[in-house]
Amino acid sequence: MIVVAIIGILATVAMPSYQEYVRRGQLPEAASAMSDFRVKLEQYYQDNRAYSTNGTCGTGVLNFSPANAKYFSYACSTTGNYQTYTLTATGSSGLAVGTTYTLTESGVKATTSYKGSASTKACWLVSGSEC
Repeated sequence: MIVVAIIGILATVAMPSYQEYVRRGQLPEAASAMSDFRVKLEQYYQDNRAYSTNGTCGTGVLNFSPANAKYFSYACSTTGNYQTYTLTATGSSGLAVGTTYTLTESGVKATTSYKGSASTKACWLVSGSEC
């Protein structure tokens, strides 16, 4: 009985740490994809002098639903006569659900939601309130 109690206590302590470890392993997908999108959008801008020609970022060139996307869904919106954009990565599965990151054309990173709670951090949170 004592052994079962000790195992229960250890499991109670270890489970949240393990879940946080798994979450931190899922978050780099968003950073990688958004960095890749940013490079492609800048290449598009060099060719077209705008980030879009019809309101869709990287018109006809970028696919914001990459085949290897497992934990996040991605979107892009343009403003200012297609001269600015905001990329958004929203957690769609696993422990990434409840996490939303943004990236603008000027390189401004932000976390608007983390673990389901609103956030105003000017960086991409990866653990607690640390960037």
